[in-house]
Amino acid sequence: MDRNRLLELLAEVERGSLSADDACTSLANLPFEDIGHARIDHHRVLRSGLPEVIYAAGKSPEQTAEIFARMAAAGADVLATRVDEATSTAVLNAVPNATHHVQARAISLRQTKMEIRGHIAVVCAGTSDLSCAEEAAVTAELFGARVTRLYDVGVAGIHRLLAVREQLNGAHAVIVCAGMEGALPSVVGGLVGVPVIAVPTSVGYGASFQGTTALLGMLNSCSPNVTVVNIDNGFGAAYTATLIARASESLR
Repeated sequence: MDRNRLLELLAEVERGSLSADDACTSLANLPFEDIGHARIDHHRVLRSGLPEVIYAAGKSPEQTAEIFARMAAAGADVLATRVDEATSTAVLNAVPNATHHVQARAISLRQTKMEIRGHIAVVCAGTSDLSCAEEAAVTAELFGARVTRLYDVGVAGIHRLLAVREQLNGAHAVIVCAGMEGALPSVVGGLVGVPVIAVPTSVGYGASFQGTTALLGMLNSCSPNVTVVNIDNGFGAAYTATLIARASESLR
């Protein structure tokens, strides 16, 4: 339940079109719903403006599907990340109108009329970084941001990045996903005047140490507008970028 739905519910009670008992039933699961293996935070969107998200890794397909279905029944927009094939099958059987984003390893369900607020550019160095970049893009879109995808523009061919500079400059925040040595966020940071959220990816040969080399390189960026999230954390980057984009848009 988001703020608009809550206000609508209260207005219905005030008008007499909804009884107090029925309204109480609708609010019974606030602030959370205990289903045994999980306590679903239906109240989060009222506190933060963004809904709770399901991290599917480590959960059984049945657990993820039940959580997803309960959140969907509450009328919320729903997102599950790190979804494997078995989990996607279980979720789609439970909620057939959900959308499986294969590249992003995510499943989403849009149920609210969310206003498009803020513009985020999602950049990745190479095609091998697409899974992380798409996780970020799908998340930001579900949260109501306008997303521009700028893929395969790594520093090994810097002219590819310079060719999309104008599109970069139109964003309120930029997410940059890169593996190997992790140089791309520093270059992007030097080109734009907005926050850059760097996402190190677990892409590269042995000495990349599953993204640790990129992580350390990004943490040592000489571009002061670059901040860093955890390895492969496209979701976390999108969550923060959405909040930044919303705030930046409201100030303009």
